[in-house]
Amino acid sequence: MFDMSRRSMRAPAVAALVVCLLLVSECSNGSSSTSSKPASTAAPASAGRQPNIVFVLADDLDLASYTDPAKFPKFNSLMTQQGTTFSNYFVTDSLCCPSRSSILRGEYVHNHGVHTNLPPTGGFEQFHALGNESSTIGTWMHAAGYHTGLLGKYLNGYPDTVARTYVPPGWDDWVSPSGGNPYAEYNYQLNDNGALVHHGTQPSDYLVDVLSQKAGDFIESAPKNKPFFLYVAPYVPHQPATPAPRYANAFPGVQAPRTPSFDQVDPTAPAWLRDRPPLTAPLITTIDKLYRRRLQTMLGVDDMLANVVSSLQKSGQLDNTYIVFSSDNGFHLGQHRLPPGKQTAFEEDIHVPLVVRGPGVPKGKTVDNLAENVDLAPTFAALGHAKVPDFVNGQSLVSALHGTTATPQRSGVLVEHYADTPDELGARKQRRAQKRQGAQATTAKTSEPDDDAAPPVAGLPTSGPTAPVIRAGQVPLVLIPSYAALRTDRYTYVEYTATGERELYDLTADPFELHNIAATADPALVAGLAKQLNALRTCTGVACRSAGAG
Repeated sequence: MFDMSRRSMRAPAVAALVVCLLLVSECSNGSSSTSSKPASTAAPASAGRQPNIVFVLADDLDLASYTDPAKFPKFNSLMTQQGTTFSNYFVTDSLCCPSRSSILRGEYVHNHGVHTNLPPTGGFEQFHALGNESSTIGTWMHAAGYHTGLLGKYLNGYPDTVARTYVPPGWDDWVSPSGGNPYAEYNYQLNDNGALVHHGTQPSDYLVDVLSQKAGDFIESAPKNKPFFLYVAPYVPHQPATPAPRYANAFPGVQAPRTPSFDQVDPTAPAWLRDRPPLTAPLITTIDKLYRRRLQTMLGVDDMLANVVSSLQKSGQLDNTYIVFSSDNGFHLGQHRLPPGKQTAFEEDIHVPLVVRGPGVPKGKTVDNLAENVDLAPTFAALGHAKVPDFVNGQSLVSALHGTTATPQRSGVLVEHYADTPDELGARKQRRAQKRQGAQATTAKTSEPDDDAAPPVAGLPTSGPTAPVIRAGQVPLVLIPSYAALRTDRYTYVEYTATGERELYDLTADPFELHNIAATADPALVAGLAKQLNALRTCTGVACRSAGAG
């Protein structure tokens, strides 16, 4: 079934992938609200023994798509039922590079300084120029005695401004695309620990499978005298959402969810949104096709997770390993009349999966406490007894992960978005024009503007079951203005930087965010939300933990 270049994939059926990370925090875990379903627990790791950690991060995966047990029974039976799910886990920015920077550093976007996917305000170039690589979860875990590895997507724009063989500090094993078109899953170049290896168009070159194989190799060949921390980052279901050949015809006839917000817009929404025209019939057809492709690509990730579990079982390390699964941001598909994309403060974009399995983690449990991706790095550090720098804004979720109580939980999480600068918009236009002309050499560096209106499709067929659904110019580009938002357990409150416009949605009464009540809600409620948002959007270091606490 799999055509692997170095060895066959481990048997599917194994289970446990796990994942949702630990969502509720050591400092923010209080009496956690959990489901009433019975939960069995595994014994925690032996006292003083550092556990292994495998972190699998999808790209642009929304919450609803992958957590549907009818579509992914393997994920449900081997991950959700074998681990703990965090139902209220959010990202600090619904855009790849800022979010991934927050994961690496445990910082909010306004503190790590990577605002967008492109220079001069974002991308790998900004992360590198600011010196952020000197202290990340990679360096912390390495200093704590871990054998570390990163496989797959690092940061948008890597390795621009450095050598293609560059390996950031803290990583013992490094396999990341440094050229070509990894988003398309074919025709890319890997920096494999300093050796540049080209992959072409054969089934064995399919990137998700290559990363799966390398993850198994890492696990089975890791030094026996130290624990390991493995970060695996496939490029799916990000556009162009190329499925593995074996899954190219899966989910026939499936349509994107027609939620109440599909092709609907609130007349009191901010100006950038309220005047959007209805979705056209061709665009709706495109949305449905892309939705199916996204689901198809995640079947390959299912296989990757099963392979990870199989490798851990084979090497006798499953019982002492945490497996964590999440996504860098969500994705909307027609909600609020928006074409396929991200970057908004709507639930589809900021609310993502987080599930975890491992020693001491209750099985089949749901934790409802608020948590976000700045909590991942301090949680990994706490599990591995690594030192966390004072600049970290997030908090450990270990107590919630193990089903115990701790200090009061968060009352709100911060979401930030920074619009592209004029220079970045110019770069987008230039690269979009190049894509229309097919001018993207397979040896070029991988700096991509992450443009959902013009996804990287170079080298893919123009027709057939793996041809791109969207090419440059087929869907409108929507520019999301800068904003800061507060998500509580009941409300989403948004302030737009340039216009002063506000949004407020009561998610209990209006779960699909169709009625902006910012102008009609109790002024005291709005003032309280605004005060908490301001505290979070200006906080630094450990003070951010108290700013988000209840």
